[in-house]
Amino acid sequence: MESRFGPEELARYRERYSEQGEALADRVYTSRLIGAEPDLVLHGGGNTSVKTSARDLFGRDVRVLHVKGSGSDLARIEPAGLPALLLQPLLELRALGALSDENMVAQQRRALVDPTAPTPSIETLLHAFLPAAFVDHSHADAILALTNQPDGASRVRALFGSRVGWVPWAMPGFALAKSAVEIFEKDPDVVGLVLEKHGLVTFGDDAKTSYERHIELVGRARSFIDGQTEGRRPLDARPVVAMREWKEIASVVRGALAVRTGDLERPFRRFVLEKRSSDEILHFAAAEQGPELAASAPITPDHVIRTKGRYLFIERPPYGNLEALATRLREEIEEYRSSYAKYFDRNVAAKRVERTMLDPTPRVLVLPGIGLVAAGATRRDARIAADIAEHTVRTKIWAASIGRYEGLSEGELFDMEYWSLEQAKLRRDAQAKLEGQVALVTGGAGAIGEGVARELLRAGANVVLVDVDEARLAAATERIGDERCLGVRCDVTDEGDVRDAFLHAAERFGGVDVVVVNAGVARVGALADLALSDFEAAVDVNLKGAFLTLREALFQLRRQATGGNIVLVSTKNVFAPGIEFGAYSASKAGAHQLGRVAALEGAAIGVRVNLVNADAVFGEAENRSGLWQEVGPGRAAARGIAPEELEEFYRNRNLLKARVTAGHVGRAVVFFACQETPTTGAVLPVDGGLPDAFPR
Repeated sequence: MESRFGPEELARYRERYSEQGEALADRVYTSRLIGAEPDLVLHGGGNTSVKTSARDLFGRDVRVLHVKGSGSDLARIEPAGLPALLLQPLLELRALGALSDENMVAQQRRALVDPTAPTPSIETLLHAFLPAAFVDHSHADAILALTNQPDGASRVRALFGSRVGWVPWAMPGFALAKSAVEIFEKDPDVVGLVLEKHGLVTFGDDAKTSYERHIELVGRARSFIDGQTEGRRPLDARPVVAMREWKEIASVVRGALAVRTGDLERPFRRFVLEKRSSDEILHFAAAEQGPELAASAPITPDHVIRTKGRYLFIERPPYGNLEALATRLREEIEEYRSSYAKYFDRNVAAKRVERTMLDPTPRVLVLPGIGLVAAGATRRDARIAADIAEHTVRTKIWAASIGRYEGLSEGELFDMEYWSLEQAKLRRDAQAKLEGQVALVTGGAGAIGEGVARELLRAGANVVLVDVDEARLAAATERIGDERCLGVRCDVTDEGDVRDAFLHAAERFGGVDVVVVNAGVARVGALADLALSDFEAAVDVNLKGAFLTLREALFQLRRQATGGNIVLVSTKNVFAPGIEFGAYSASKAGAHQLGRVAALEGAAIGVRVNLVNADAVFGEAENRSGLWQEVGPGRAAARGIAPEELEEFYRNRNLLKARVTAGHVGRAVVFFACQETPTTGAVLPVDGGLPDAFPR
């Protein structure tokens, strides 16, 4: 690890943040340098600060501490992410013998110069009590590999000598801050402090000094580890061949992880999955020490809120038999949940506290030959857990290669997991209705497909947009601009393509819960004049494509075994066909009938199938309906109106005089996907009211 500090770049930061002053500009710059190193900090981990002066309302100079706000990301931090606190009230707290977490947070908020600023870091007092102007704290992997050992203190002293102080484990906050400053005061010449099982703190009178001390110490630890492991595989491992790809077993894993809610309307709470399979991870998963290391505590205690304390290691999974694999996974996951409940009860009783048990489902699984799989309520949660797990695996390998890995004790880990200040990091708004679910939308690049996708995303789902037109698909996903939206090229008339689309969804998110059968084309012509090729083209996409999508959806949902929803975007033409629309009306009517049959067959596996009858959805300026662009001029000519008048014509013909949008269709899809009513086999018109097309 090398310093990336550059005087020219520092000058640019000082110019950009000139109104905030050089000290804060320097702090932002080196904070970002630290945040850009995944080996130092992950997802809000680590914190930085600077002490400087400000003017109060009376024009007096007062000392203030700018410290990272809780939850801010150092890699992208702005001055607002380093809220200012009056330093003197914080320093006065050191005289107290004890300070509860609640009082500590209250005192820190009282000291804020701007009371609306983000909540200061849990480590604010550590930064305040240390006298240096700049303080940097990280959870560097290489440092944790040294400290998470039975003899961590002696290892740190052997490597760094008297240049750093050793701070024994203490809960973050007031206790750690007092302990750290007392150790510093015993030897003020140290350039940093190593916190047992909690990382590294460095400091200096300027940003460059503190940052480069940090990089130098971490780099030295990494060089030591590399020297110890050079030329050998760090763990004893045998090659493992999984026999199946991740995308082939993902839905089985996801189904086994789903939580039964006891709610008849919404029987499962699902997770989004993220798989990682670096060489290090595969080595870890094949290692004899793998199960023991997976069961050990996290490399730094605040990771427990994202990954739980123990990873679930599945030894010798029966990949060759998916039914046996599903049974095995469910058994081991239930055993994990039972073990977690016992851990919770043990510690609640021992500590004589009242707590509400968190979800006991494992958040990280280790699958030999596959890698590690992280589970989260959202894609972001799953990605964070996977990132942390990937660094954890590397650090545990390093630790085991130079000694014996040792994390926190069970009681200490429980204190962190159920610490109110850590739990506050996870608090967010009410759960979205489709949180944890994955939707696949065929015809996804079209006007209706994009509108449906937007509404599904708004409801919390992850979305796979499927379309044969790659250019239009790329444009739609770019317009949507959401990491939860994946575009997959697929021809719905090709059964291999359809299967691959579902496997893409499984590979990215773990499986599928909602399938929207939307792809369609129109071929116009009176029956006496209609070319067979046009009729076959409509049947191919509208009927055969619907069949292939329904078949694969039911197959995959049966394998996942958590129910699901299929919504078929039908048309008013099923009930009220129009002249010269024979190919379209007949093929869509056939698909409509397939949807009704699917409702009959899907009920046995908890899958609901409903239909939306849309009419005259022209789309928006940036994504006009391909169907109407194709047939619109002819329909306008048949009615003796200009093409630009066609949309208004269709609006005026419905009872409500409504302009039907893709968003309306999307909200109808979301209604069915959310299972607001016990409904299957239903037809919901989204057409403004057309008496001829009333379902009957």
